Amino acid sequence: MLDARFVRENPDAVRAAMANRNASWDVDAFLALDEERRRLIGEVEALQATRNEASKAIGALMKDGKRDEAEVAKAAVREVNDAISALEGSMADVDAKVRELLMTAPNIPDASVPVGASEDENVEVRRWGTPRTFDFEPKAHWDLGPALGIIDFERAVKLAKSRFVLLGGAGAKLERALINFMLDTHADAGYKEWWPPSLANADTLTGTGQLPKFEEDLFKTSGEGTPLYLIPTAEVQLTNIHRDEVLDGETLPLHYTAYTSCFREEAGSAGRDTRGMIRVHQFDKVELVKFAKPEESMDALEGMVADAERILQLLELPYRTIVLCTGDMGFSAAKTYDIEVWLPSYDGYKEISSCSNCGDFQARRAAIKYRQPSEFKGSRLVHTLNGSGLAVGRTLAAILENHQEADGSVTVPQALRPYMRGIERITPEV
Repeated sequence: MLDARFVRENPDAVRAAMANRNASWDVDAFLALDEERRRLIGEVEALQATRNEASKAIGALMKDGKRDEAEVAKAAVREVNDAISALEGSMADVDAKVRELLMTAPNIPDASVPVGASEDENVEVRRWGTPRTFDFEPKAHWDLGPALGIIDFERAVKLAKSRFVLLGGAGAKLERALINFMLDTHADAGYKEWWPPSLANADTLTGTGQLPKFEEDLFKTSGEGTPLYLIPTAEVQLTNIHRDEVLDGETLPLHYTAYTSCFREEAGSAGRDTRGMIRVHQFDKVELVKFAKPEESMDALEGMVADAERILQLLELPYRTIVLCTGDMGFSAAKTYDIEVWLPSYDGYKEISSCSNCGDFQARRAAIKYRQPSEFKGSRLVHTLNGSGLAVGRTLAAILENHQEADGSVTVPQALRPYMRGIERITPEV
């Protein structure tokens, strides 16, 4: 959530930021509500001053024995109290509208983010590895997996609906191996592992920005009691671990990781990546989250990107890293790097990780602060960061496509073999 004071004092900068993000957030509506709120505050304060003066006068009248005049003054004070109550009710309504409007505003891009209207204007930062040149016709993972007997799309539809995946045999083992490999690698790099719930309440999803704006993208439970939502990413739970808390600045930065299944309606994505495991309703992901001091958060972002890239390097998968332009960034992000893995079936790179610095945007919504008595009084908002480390299904697809052989088998990357119980090659299952 944006800082109301920042918007009030920098309306032109906010307008420019919204234009750069292709966002239609109404700055003028906010300013009008904010002006109304301050007008109401002024009226309340004036009436409170009148009431205080009248109260003093009543005391003097009572002391002088002028009870009749005191009763008249008391009646006037009651009228003032009624007027204050009415104004405070109006102020509460305006406050709610201001907060509701701020909740729908995307984050302000960092000054280092390139200005652009769409993904076509994202900027490539670096590449690692060289896409393989095959001396045979390579298969897409949606053909290779079923041929190996390790992916079954048709039975997944029978069990659920389209855009779900059923893995079996070496496919299931490969998915599990990737999860454990990623978690171990990140834990060895200093991330604390968590095992969070797969369901979250509305406050939790509001804290990270999925609610209220993106409810249509979420799977929601029904029935009596408080509704819960299937999480779209472990970022939701990991970030909200410290909701409504004040952290010790001496402990920052905090590095967290978790594996969860993730669930997304994929509203508005009809016709996109309908084949294979690239865009599905349920997928596994290992997530990275950091809590950092403001002056350290951009360095923390670079470190997070390096940690995600390390997984692809160990798996011998070519990739490129890009910085997203203003028009392509997610709602909560101030700056985002996407890591894209090479997929022969697309003859190009496909996103496998998105790492973002959200600044204090999520921390303001979730009330996550830190205290550093040696540096400042009181408390300040932390900066939150999140990134995929990695999307497991897409990694599995990339391994199948990049490490396939002419006979239809797939060579298991060296780093994964201990997790595959020494299996070096996946061959067709009988």
